[in-house]
Amino acid sequence: MVCETLDVPRSTYYRSLNQKPSSRDRENQKLKRMILEIYRKSKQRYGAPKIHRMLFNQGLSLSLKRVQRLMRKMGIFSITHKKFRPYSKKTSIQERTNLLKRDFTTMGLNQKWVSDLTYVHTSQDGWCYLASVMDLHSKKIVGYSFSRRMTTEVVMKAIKNACLSQPTAPGLILHSDLGSQYTSEELTQFLQQKDIQQSFSANGCPYDNACIESFHAILKKEEVHHRCYRDFDEAKVAIFQFIEGWYNRNRVHSGLDYLTPQTVEDQLNQSLSA
Repeated sequence: MVCETLDVPRSTYYRSLNQKPSSRDRENQKLKRMILEIYRKSKQRYGAPKIHRMLFNQGLSLSLKRVQRLMRKMGIFSITHKKFRPYSKKTSIQERTNLLKRDFTTMGLNQKWVSDLTYVHTSQDGWCYLASVMDLHSKKIVGYSFSRRMTTEVVMKAIKNACLSQPTAPGLILHSDLGSQYTSEELTQFLQQKDIQQSFSANGCPYDNACIESFHAILKKEEVHHRCYRDFDEAKVAIFQFIEGWYNRNRVHSGLDYLTPQTVEDQLNQSLSA
């Protein structure tokens, strides 16, 4: 009666009852499960390019467009938020030597470090400050420090932590912006004792320190802007977990041929000791 009313052949109705998913449909369902597992393990931070590479590493050959199409159907995408930008300073700043000159290439570990400060907001303690130091060869955060105040001390602690975690040799360059924390006499004397050369970005030119700026943008997009930290201590734990538990050891980087910073460091150290 339904078929007659809708003017549909009875054979079409029975065929639809017995219809089985095609091999392509079964394959897509399997891929969706694998994509979702990678997506969840990354805490929603990976987009299609990184998920595509992870699937490739697992031995699957498929196009990036197919991964993008399946992710759209599932309604999942990489989480992104705009970063906080503080107001620019109006006071004049003395230019200093730029040894790096936007040459971010390296031949090995601990040849060029970059450092910067960024802001993290908490409900009870207001703005807190993170100083980070990155090795340009491995993209690893080799030192960092978190503080309630934006002082020379937080920068000094981050750099001292980097010196403790990594072997340093004469000729190592530390590049930063012209913030007063980095141009302080205290920091200059410490770096001279360590035989570390200071390099500075041009005033108002973030491109000179793009790599560490990029890390702080990743931190904001993938972690900070998705949380509401109650206080300094809660934010400190979350940042530690992000840097040590995710960024350095588990987050793959396209610029590192989809390896993690820790893997790059470990492979190079193994090759040098062999």
